[in-house]
Amino acid sequence: MSEASSLTPFTKGDVFVGATVLNNPDDDHAGDGRIIQFDENLNQKGVLWTQHTTHLVGGLKFDQNQTLWAFDSQNYSVIKVDCDGNQLPKTDFGQRSYSNVSFANDGTVYLGEHLVGDESNNKALEGPRKLETVLPFMPGTEKYGDGNIYKFTQEGELLDTFDTETHGGMPGFLGVTASTISPDNAKLIYISELGNRIFQFDLMNRTQMDDLVTYAPESGDMVIAISYAPNGDLYSIKANFRAGFSLCRHDAETGEIFTTMDLPGPGWAALTLSKDGESAYIGNFFNGLLGKFNLSSGEMTASAETSVERSLAGVAEY
Repeated sequence: MSEASSLTPFTKGDVFVGATVLNNPDDDHAGDGRIIQFDENLNQKGVLWTQHTTHLVGGLKFDQNQTLWAFDSQNYSVIKVDCDGNQLPKTDFGQRSYSNVSFANDGTVYLGEHLVGDESNNKALEGPRKLETVLPFMPGTEKYGDGNIYKFTQEGELLDTFDTETHGGMPGFLGVTASTISPDNAKLIYISELGNRIFQFDLMNRTQMDDLVTYAPESGDMVIAISYAPNGDLYSIKANFRAGFSLCRHDAETGEIFTTMDLPGPGWAALTLSKDGESAYIGNFFNGLLGKFNLSSGEMTASAETSVERSLAGVAEY
């Protein structure tokens, strides 16, 4: 990469997106890792070119100390950035395809394992649309991953492993691709991207719960992102390649959809709810657009281009 990093000290309301520059002709998920900093109106402020990454950088989320976390699930990197814009020394959480994190009130972290299974799961290798992404086997194995959730200390000490049920998504190999912890820290809500289920796992009793949401397979409805809002409301992005994409607000206990907001076109896949209680920041994986949406009117009130297709893989607000 030729450019220097230019993040500025984080300011309340700043928005960050993972938008890797995909410049490897042999792998459509590989390239120079990049996190872009915007202000609350999506004016660009700076860029971090990530160290120790080779593929899509995504899964952005802030912890209680306002450290920004992100992930390269294909080379097993967990990225941390302090509020002055400096990438911190790498913490070793083991060689697994982590792509998302949830932070418990006691300071422990839950990492979701993005990949599951082996080549027998890989539906994307079948038929005319051959997969152009090079998926790694975990070292010493012939499998992509176990699709579990792992509890760690901040320093990388493994405390527990939760054997979570996953869907595989449309490609067949997607495990825990997004997760969020309930406000009372009693359960994790998670998904396998492009699957028809929103899963729940009881952390206190270490058991799989009934799904929060299960869409009928024939409906074509799939889940592509989930997030709690600061006020405790639960949101998801529902993807349907016939009916369109929408932002749904759920009853966090029953999964019932209270409200639905149509999104303009397909591809919306990265979600965070603003602390202002009025807005959602949503990123479009297909075209690289980042939008700020008013939750009441559905209007896109601001937008920014990341200028890379099939790369925008995470969004977080400081």
